[in-house]
Amino acid sequence: MIWNKEIECMPREKMRALQTERLKELVNRVYNNVSFYRQRMDEAGVKPSDIKTLEDISKLPFTHKQDLRDNYPFGLFAVPMKDIVRVHGSSGTTGKPTTVGYTKNDIDNWSEVVARSFTMAGISSDDIMQVSYGYGLFTGGLGAHYGAEKVGCSVIPISGGNTRRQLQLMADFGSTALACTPSYALHLADAMAEHGYSLSDMKLKAGVFGAEPWTENMRKELERKWGIKAFDIYGLSEIMGPGVSHDCEYHCGLHVHEDHFFPEIVDPETKEPLPDGQEGELVFTTLTKEGIPLLRYNTRDLSTLYREKCECGRTLVRMKKITGRSDDMLIIRGVNLFPSQIEHVLLELGETSAHYMLYVDRKNNLDTLELKVELDESKLTDTIRDLQNLSRKIEHALNSAIGLSVKVTLVEPKTIARSEGKAKRVIDNRNK
Repeated sequence: MIWNKEIECMPREKMRALQTERLKELVNRVYNNVSFYRQRMDEAGVKPSDIKTLEDISKLPFTHKQDLRDNYPFGLFAVPMKDIVRVHGSSGTTGKPTTVGYTKNDIDNWSEVVARSFTMAGISSDDIMQVSYGYGLFTGGLGAHYGAEKVGCSVIPISGGNTRRQLQLMADFGSTALACTPSYALHLADAMAEHGYSLSDMKLKAGVFGAEPWTENMRKELERKWGIKAFDIYGLSEIMGPGVSHDCEYHCGLHVHEDHFFPEIVDPETKEPLPDGQEGELVFTTLTKEGIPLLRYNTRDLSTLYREKCECGRTLVRMKKITGRSDDMLIIRGVNLFPSQIEHVLLELGETSAHYMLYVDRKNNLDTLELKVELDESKLTDTIRDLQNLSRKIEHALNSAIGLSVKVTLVEPKTIARSEGKAKRVIDNRNK
């Protein structure tokens, strides 16, 4: 099934012409309406009139996550707040969220690309979709919700967590499609028997899983345990949210909705554009976004682009499944986490040493976090109760700052390995 055949199967030359027109309009708009971009373009010696072809995009400056933090909360918005109908956000290194704004047109376009994505997974108006992404500032829940409603699904907005209730409603309501992180989908499958359910109680036929990297082996495991077809959905809040790209039934790369999001691959070191077929950092320009349009946003995700027509009939460019990141960001249960966020909380509390190690693992198919942090010398005389209270205090502060539960273990001074070079702060055992 194809949701929008005119766009998804558009001849390449016609797509390039559409992208060129939208790019020129976008550059004019941000230059005139966003002081940040006007300054950046002036510094680079680029005027909107210099952008005549798609290749000219390489003349434009990159945008990075730090730019959104530096312009918190609304400094990169291109329209007045009266035109913003929704604000989403993701956590930042200082505890402040990275904010993104949406106009009515942005929400409509977002619903459109998610509808296309779900249709790739064979989901239609006959389906009952259980949305188990978190609702709130995180874009996952509402992004999937609006797209599912546009397709015509009956939507169950259950949000994340509460495994027993997830399974109960899935069985009672007859959910046929599930949207959540792949690790949570695996956890739900493993928890069925414990809560008195089996596959015979479920009607699930398709799963749309994203918000964290996952492998083809994970796809096979999910399909085996659930008896479904599993699909990968990619997105990030800075660009739109879920629905930037999605794989079809042939699973040969994720189709990018490039009439809205123009992708590039650049060399991680030189930042020069790379040809199709070479791996590098994935960069997006939001061709149609009104609220917070971004020029050449470097996601730091590593991928490859392919433009050959897919067996499904779509001509949209395909991106290879994300293989990792060129920076130190972790994705834990769908939440972006930088080690510097941990450091920020510890230093702000000021009750431990600054030496710590973060351990990431996967137990019962759910990501777990443990923080080992050295006690300050002055705390060695504290009672066990005092140390337990300190651990709980740190756990609470971390949960408030990053939105994730972290097990905190206090260790003696000088027990965490030192490094003469860049400090190693994370041990990720999920792929071992």
